[in-house]
Amino acid sequence: MSITITFFISLLIALVGVIPPGLLNMTAAKISIKEGYSRGLTFSIGVCVVVIIQTLIAVIFARYLSRHPEIVHVLQRVAFVLFVLITVYFLLLAKKEPKPKIEQERKSKHSQFFYGMLLSGLNVFPIPYQAYMSITLASLGWLTFDNVSVTSYVTGAATGTFVMLYIYVFFFKRIKNKRLKSQKGMNYIIGAITGIISIVTLINIVKTL
Repeated sequence: MSITITFFISLLIALVGVIPPGLLNMTAAKISIKEGYSRGLTFSIGVCVVVIIQTLIAVIFARYLSRHPEIVHVLQRVAFVLFVLITVYFLLLAKKEPKPKIEQERKSKHSQFFYGMLLSGLNVFPIPYQAYMSITLASLGWLTFDNVSVTSYVTGAATGTFVMLYIYVFFFKRIKNKRLKSQKGMNYIIGAITGIISIVTLINIVKTL
């Protein structure tokens, strides 16, 4: 598959992973509000540096798992259940989210770049998430584990993460002011995407039976 397509698929996967309000994107928003956009972007760059490392580890792990299909089959079943639960949550239960809280400003002598690296390093979710998505894409023939494709995938993941953090940095105030309407729509979008992933996973499971 074209490395360009691989790049954009990875970018989309990373976007989905960072859309829900969480530690990294809310911290980026907090920093931009308290200290300015440039510091928020510096923090985001630090996050993306670690994301590159985490995604590379995930793809290497996925390449190993691709050579051991018996392990992949078990992980597919676990992932299917998790994605179904996430889909149900966002489509049926997450219609009204509590107002996200932005923690109080904290004085620190460390640069926002290294602060971003630290928080991103503490967030290990991208590793299993990207590993599973890499295996799924490989099973569909959309990803190969050669060096060029892996580089394209890792670059896309870092870019997708930065794009979503950028949106939080520059548009958080607008998002917050229109939160109820936008959050409801966002929940349905995330639920639809995870629902599609669940269907793809189920198809892969059925094929192996």
